Amino acid sequence: METKQHFKTLFESKKVQIILVLLILLLSLTAYGILRDKDDIITHKEANTLFTKDKIEKLVIDGDYIHIKTADKGYKVYKEAINTSSFFSKYPVEVKEDSTYLYDILSLLILLGAFLFLFRLMKQNKLQQLKQIRSAKVDNTEIYEPVQALKSNVRFSDVAGIKDVKEELEEIIDFLREPQKYRDLDIRLPKGVLLVGPPGVGKTFISKAVAGEAGVPFFYQSGASFVHIYVGMGAKRVSELFKKAKQMAPSIIFIDEIDAVGKSRGDFRNDEREATLNQLLTEMDGFEESSGVIVIGATNKIDVLDEALLRAGRFDRRIHISLPDLEDRAKTLELYLAHKPNAVDIHHVARMTVGFNSAALDTLTNEAALFAMRERRATVETSDFEAVREKVLSGKRKILSFTEEERKIQAVYQGAKAVIATWLDVEFEKIGIVTTRLITQEHEILSRSKLLNRIKVYLAGSIATQMHYNEQFTNAKSDILLAKELVKKVIYEYSMSENFVVTPYQEEELMKASVSEVKALLKTLEKALNEVSTYLLEHENISQDECKEILREIF
Repeated sequence: METKQHFKTLFESKKVQIILVLLILLLSLTAYGILRDKDDIITHKEANTLFTKDKIEKLVIDGDYIHIKTADKGYKVYKEAINTSSFFSKYPVEVKEDSTYLYDILSLLILLGAFLFLFRLMKQNKLQQLKQIRSAKVDNTEIYEPVQALKSNVRFSDVAGIKDVKEELEEIIDFLREPQKYRDLDIRLPKGVLLVGPPGVGKTFISKAVAGEAGVPFFYQSGASFVHIYVGMGAKRVSELFKKAKQMAPSIIFIDEIDAVGKSRGDFRNDEREATLNQLLTEMDGFEESSGVIVIGATNKIDVLDEALLRAGRFDRRIHISLPDLEDRAKTLELYLAHKPNAVDIHHVARMTVGFNSAALDTLTNEAALFAMRERRATVETSDFEAVREKVLSGKRKILSFTEEERKIQAVYQGAKAVIATWLDVEFEKIGIVTTRLITQEHEILSRSKLLNRIKVYLAGSIATQMHYNEQFTNAKSDILLAKELVKKVIYEYSMSENFVVTPYQEEELMKASVSEVKALLKTLEKALNEVSTYLLEHENISQDECKEILREIF
């Protein structure tokens, strides 16, 4: 009985029905081709042989061919290839009516019928899918897990480093604690905060710390969880998420990997993802700034996000979280080692882990403790970190880590950018061994000289290392690309060349002039560059004010 029911269910499946229709269509067309004409083509010699041996029973004229019927088989020969008068005088002749068009019409009808049937099946499938969406249940169970609020026990004391990030989030925490204070003064806080940074820097952990510090419900969702196989389910999930968050306000909605649902709407359409993104935009427009709900998004691909998601009134504030510097790494290691008996030179370990993110430092600390245990020691030592560092690096291929020699090269490279930027008044927040944070120009009108100064900053590192080591290095790749892009904009997009009719020659001339000026500047500022490079080797980061102070002491 169960087998019978299984076959019945299988036959009722839409996919099986579609496959059956396609098979019937294929068989019909094959049969049509076979039955339409199955006589073999023969040469005039073979036809004459049949004529001589008197094996022909009758002839059938079919357009340009003559069909020769024998007792056991049929043949056809081109009409002009034989002596028709001899054949016609000896054997009975029939004239076949031209029915080719009837076969063609039949094949078209078969195709049309098949496509109509397929269209009907697809329509029924769509209606069934919509029905499932409306009920949103399968066997009395929700298609997805219901939206649930979490309580975060994480505090900022659990997150090492990121001092600048904490300062930017303090007022949001205060707003979540005491929203009425802000409402009384008619202060508008951002609806959304976007945490931008490479993988493993602790974006999710930071958002949990915000919720924990504020003591508010925390709703966690990954961007990928919104994109369902059922069209419309992602949008419904977004709607329910915001509804629940408003009911429990003040609260935090955290959307991890928001780029999974918030990618720019381009040529490659995905109706489900676009419907979900539209719903997210609608929800963010629909609640007031004073509602007590803050949306925090996290991404490491801000360049692929849809512009509508980044405009004012949605993710108003963007907080960039970079890889931890020397001081941050030291504090992170101190935190991870707090409950492990150790005799570790934290400053030494922090120095040898340039480019490690927080997650990698956590893994490194754990591996070092395991190594100490395998060595039957009760205390973690600095040598344990040195022993497992390569193992962690090989398991984390994306980690940017430098040897001592590479640190020196990078210090010269980044130091040149800091010195030239300070000298030419190109504003930056921080320039370090692994980071460059130039302040983005948000002016509508930009001068040519400011754009050229920015090009010179991008070129400074490459030129400095070439002058210092008489060699070129691969670390200049991204900055050279940025310089070339900006040169193209100056020449083509902004038409800032001497002639309105531009050529690639003008690009080359502008780049050469910039390189020449940077070389001259670096020769003048050689002492300052040495000082800044040494400072970077020791502290890993330098601010513009610190760089200005070094320049003042020299000049």
